[in-house]
Amino acid sequence: MPQDTQLIFADRVGHFYGSRFGFPPMAGRLLGYLFVCDSPQQSIDQLSAALLASRSVVTDAVTLLASYRMVQRVRTAGERVDRVSLTPVSQQLERFFDSTVHEKHAVLYRAGLPLVADSRPARRAPLQEAIALAEFLAERLPMIMDEWSGQRDELYAATNRATPIDERSDAS
Repeated sequence: MPQDTQLIFADRVGHFYGSRFGFPPMAGRLLGYLFVCDSPQQSIDQLSAALLASRSVVTDAVTLLASYRMVQRVRTAGERVDRVSLTPVSQQLERFFDSTVHEKHAVLYRAGLPLVADSRPARRAPLQEAIALAEFLAERLPMIMDEWSGQRDELYAATNRATPIDERSDAS
């Protein structure tokens, strides 16, 4: 059984993800619990028991988090149940820090400029700002990702551990 402190942490993560990103509370709770639970891989039944929730609510939360690539479901040969675990943060970042999304935003927003070309400057300003932000993010995100990769490698080198991605490739 999980410790009370683990559930309190899971509840705090659930509240944060609910209020900040509109996630259902269980999705955030599940995420928080997976960060601190004793076994890095849990079955739906184990998660339901630990989080005091129905299997269907936990399954829905797993499905949502998997769609964001925040968790993954794995079934080991010979087992009849999926195991749920966190997706390494680095793999999540690739989705959330994809600069091509912002490049596409800029192109899309630029297509709106002719529609407000004859409008007063205050009317054009929101669209122009959206274009500028999209272009800024498209330019800066690859640099931020490169910087993070270096910092992440230093973090793991300092602890003499392989990165989660390296550990995965060693296991296969």
